[in-house]
Amino acid sequence: MESVFDRLEPLLPRVSKPVQYVGGELNATLKAWDDTAIRWCLMYPDAYEVGLPNQGVQILYEILNEQPDVLAERTYAVWPDLEALMREHGIPQFTVDAHRPVGAFDVLGVSFATELGYTNLLGALDLAGIPLHAADRTDDHPIVLAGGHAAFNPEPIADFLDAAVLGDGEEAVLEITEAIRRWKAEGQPGGRDELLLRLAESGGVYVPKFYDVSYRADGAIDQVVPNNERAPYRVFKRTTMELDDWPYPKQPLVPLAESVHERMSVEIFRGCTRGCRFCQAGMITRPVRERSIEGIGEMVQRGLEATGFEEVGLLSLSSADHSEIADITKGLADRYEGTNTGLSLPSTRVDAFNIDLANELSRNGRRSGLTFAPEGGSERIRRVINKMVSEEDLIRTVSAAFANGWRQVKLYFMCGLPTETDEDVLQIAEMAKEVIRAGREASGRKDIRCTISIGGFVPKPHTPFQWAAQTDPDTVDARLRKLREAINSDRRIGRNIGMRYHDGKPSMIEGLLSRGDRRLGRVIERVWREGGRFDGWNEHFSYERWVDCAAAELEPLGVDLAWFTTRERTEGEVLPWDHLDSGLDKEWLWADWQDALDAREQDDCRWTPCFDCGVCPTMGTDIEVGPTGRKLLPISPVGQGSPVRNPAFTQG
Repeated sequence: MESVFDRLEPLLPRVSKPVQYVGGELNATLKAWDDTAIRWCLMYPDAYEVGLPNQGVQILYEILNEQPDVLAERTYAVWPDLEALMREHGIPQFTVDAHRPVGAFDVLGVSFATELGYTNLLGALDLAGIPLHAADRTDDHPIVLAGGHAAFNPEPIADFLDAAVLGDGEEAVLEITEAIRRWKAEGQPGGRDELLLRLAESGGVYVPKFYDVSYRADGAIDQVVPNNERAPYRVFKRTTMELDDWPYPKQPLVPLAESVHERMSVEIFRGCTRGCRFCQAGMITRPVRERSIEGIGEMVQRGLEATGFEEVGLLSLSSADHSEIADITKGLADRYEGTNTGLSLPSTRVDAFNIDLANELSRNGRRSGLTFAPEGGSERIRRVINKMVSEEDLIRTVSAAFANGWRQVKLYFMCGLPTETDEDVLQIAEMAKEVIRAGREASGRKDIRCTISIGGFVPKPHTPFQWAAQTDPDTVDARLRKLREAINSDRRIGRNIGMRYHDGKPSMIEGLLSRGDRRLGRVIERVWREGGRFDGWNEHFSYERWVDCAAAELEPLGVDLAWFTTRERTEGEVLPWDHLDSGLDKEWLWADWQDALDAREQDDCRWTPCFDCGVCPTMGTDIEVGPTGRKLLPISPVGQGSPVRNPAFTQG
């Protein structure tokens, strides 16, 4: 399969950041096309700088390329400047590894972290010469397969997908590869449909074409049923239980162009049982599965040696909740002392934070600001969302941090939460002011900073808030204006408080897509045809375009933008994703939604009796936590020039 690079290269001086299209990253894999039997193209439907650090794509890229007869390459969305030149010169969507045409692969696997990447999928399909609609594809076209968190409701893009996988991909991609291998070895019997049926009847791959959707007169779904006897009534998510058996990526990719995360990352555990009602990631990744302290240590050592990065991100949805986080951070800080290797955690829960942990994280690296996510400004709204953090907890924590030398803290909040009032949002200003006061008192200094970052709330499938009405953008924007006024009302304190927020309009479109059904496919396609690209980027997003296209395509069907977003759902309504099983019991989700409306909290089931969410018995799994009682051992000598070479091993 020939490379298109000879045709692409002359165009690169005419586009922004041409280095993002040339490939050749450290730890990238190149294989001969003719030496492999199954060929995967993995896509993250956003720019290279966002897509390359994505852990999911890197993990699958490495797992697939470890198979002797499998080839996996990567592709990302191209910016509009290059897209125009590619169309002008007849250059197809290409991989960055060997610059092969995407349309030549067996599978195009697309990982969706957000629904705002849907228009970029259509752009890539069109550039690749793959028909937009799955119904129009032949045996000569790749299987277009979706994964990632947004794949838990793939219905809005069902017209464009051949298949979707819910949940963890490590084992799923190997099983799909084996199914393709067998089908090819048998001479591809029954063509594309037979392959898709074999994937569907496994129970772990959703093939939209084998399901029919009917609607009621009021616009709601009547039922979703299989139209082929080999397709199951429900499709189940995949759960990888033993994370230590999957220590990927072993050789993390090092970007050539600047990327959003310049670090080597290790996922220290998967899943979360804190029960935040807004958090789709926490709900759909249950149960908790911890990586062992030895497994983490081995991944960090191997990754640093393979990349040369000077920062290690210890990733999970709530990293400080790992049952051995203190031993992990101390062990890593001891191991890499004197090597300029820093550690970082994503935003940390206030009630899981302590100064000893923070000191270990900053011991070998720079001391950056601390980040916490109270999510709601008032005590009442935090009970509604089940974010069990009190203002007293926050003030006590930040006071200790400021007393120990920290000077700035960032706080994340959401606006537009269910049952929210103006007063709930204005309480954010009071909390931020109290942080500044506490910081000045604890440190004896005036240069204390607090930044509040606010995003619009989007109800998500498979959460207790999947029934909630989304708050309209005008209300969100009005509350945020009042919040800014409240912050600035006292300039002595307000000048030390920074405020970052996005307007409510992108959140409204994300809400449309996150809870939509198959009728939205025509909206997405029209938006793309009218120029929609990179909708997750403010400079490219057009709210008016989405509103106009939604009106044109949905109103003839008797529904509209508001029907999918600002309307509260009823208990008996068939939701577009009800046939896609995340393991969560729908009755439990509804009960938790009622608890939210009554502002009742629920404990973390990791440390309390089971609340019967349904995941463990449905998935045949269980929560896996330590502590193991083991410690992280010092590393053995490593090679000359290694970024983690220990001077103690080389003296004399």
